[in-house]
Amino acid sequence: MKKISLTFHITMALVIFAVGYGVIAPDHFEEMTTTIKNIIADTAGWYYLLTVSMLFFISVFLIFSPIGRIRLGKDSDRPQFSMISWLAMLFSAGMGIGLVFYGAAEPLSHYAVNPATTAVETKAAYKEAMRQTFFHWGFHAWSVYGMTALALAYFQFRKGQPGLISATLHPILGDRVNGPLGTIIDVFAIFATVFGVATSLGFGAVQINGGLHYLFGVPVGFTSQLIIIAIVTVLFLISAWSGLGKGIKILSNANMVLALALLIFVIALGPTLLIFNMFTDSVGGYLENLIRMSFRTAPLDPENRTWLNDWTIFYWAWWMAWSPFVGMFIARVSKGRTIREFMIGVLVVPTVLSAIWFSAFGTTAIETQKEGIIDLASTATELTIFEMFSGLPWSFVISMIAILLIISFFITSADSATFVLGMQSSYGSLTPPNNLKIIWGIIQSTIAVILLSVGGLNALQNVIIIAALPFSIILIMMVTSLFKSLKEERKKVKRR
Repeated sequence: MKKISLTFHITMALVIFAVGYGVIAPDHFEEMTTTIKNIIADTAGWYYLLTVSMLFFISVFLIFSPIGRIRLGKDSDRPQFSMISWLAMLFSAGMGIGLVFYGAAEPLSHYAVNPATTAVETKAAYKEAMRQTFFHWGFHAWSVYGMTALALAYFQFRKGQPGLISATLHPILGDRVNGPLGTIIDVFAIFATVFGVATSLGFGAVQINGGLHYLFGVPVGFTSQLIIIAIVTVLFLISAWSGLGKGIKILSNANMVLALALLIFVIALGPTLLIFNMFTDSVGGYLENLIRMSFRTAPLDPENRTWLNDWTIFYWAWWMAWSPFVGMFIARVSKGRTIREFMIGVLVVPTVLSAIWFSAFGTTAIETQKEGIIDLASTATELTIFEMFSGLPWSFVISMIAILLIISFFITSADSATFVLGMQSSYGSLTPPNNLKIIWGIIQSTIAVILLSVGGLNALQNVIIIAALPFSIILIMMVTSLFKSLKEERKKVKRR
């Protein structure tokens, strides 16, 4: 295929090397990556906190600034997708499957273990658990995605640049982005995307396997997970072949319907009144403590600092590592929207929806734990949500909806990733060749299968977190480049 760029071949060589290392010496690979990850968390945690907070404040500024009137495209362009379909697609690609995986498990974990509170499993720990979960999945996370996507969409649709990370840096790097430097930047983005999605495919297969074991007694192990990945791969490749306006759009809308159905079931069958009260109180607590949580490093409290490394700093690194993939996909489906409309849609709407989701699932899980009938806190993360359902009426029906939702999110994420990888390795083409998307889809699934077979997913997750450090520098450069270009455009508007 003539459209394949050099970045494809370079990335493939790096992927083969990394996966080969993980297969030949899995224990050493995990030990080494864990050590590097911990060093970065200990020494650069403050930098991650400042960087992500900066992105959040810039995102808010853009909503209220006159810059917000600028359209992502020509002044005559209008959105390709309806508001509902657009929100569904960016939400599904951004963190849909993570909400199902951590919806009950994370608030419960913070309730049971959190050094920020004086005692665990108390009323104070309850409130702190909800605030921290909102914080990890709220404004800061989506500002990382939003600023990455905004830079890509602006330069691609407003300035006519190719849909590549390197292209967004043209105002500050000039023509050097068309040479080896630009290639290195794009290879890095593709590398992070490949391993990020492969990791999610692996963990998604584990959770689907857990749900099927819980409901039908399907054996938990590599064979079952291999079959699950094979089936899902066929499904998302069919979707990828059908194109952006059909496969991903239809799946994303289906995701929202299933997610809404599951959410309504949990709210109706769980502690309904308490869920609404916890949502309202937790939103207030989240907004009240937002600044303090944004800059908390616990420099004089080693235990609290370890917890921050494992959760907050881990999440900030994770969102930055995922931002090339999610940002590029969100950018692709956002042509024609104004910057203000874009930032409100990307920053505010998903944060509110996430808060509602975690209020329902987190409150229900903690109340189940308090009753003492089921020890959810000791349950494996992938099984927490299914164990929680066992304490509710209609548990089988709810669990089936949850499995369908995980599969649907699973397919959508993989489908979105193949599209983005196809774009990044075909010179930023808005319509990457189907053959190239199929190749990337098979590669992602193969990586997930290989690393599941040798127990290398945790090491791969470490690699993604490590990759966040250099990409954070690229992200800062992207924002600088964006504002330099926007400043020049504002001058032109004023002259007109």
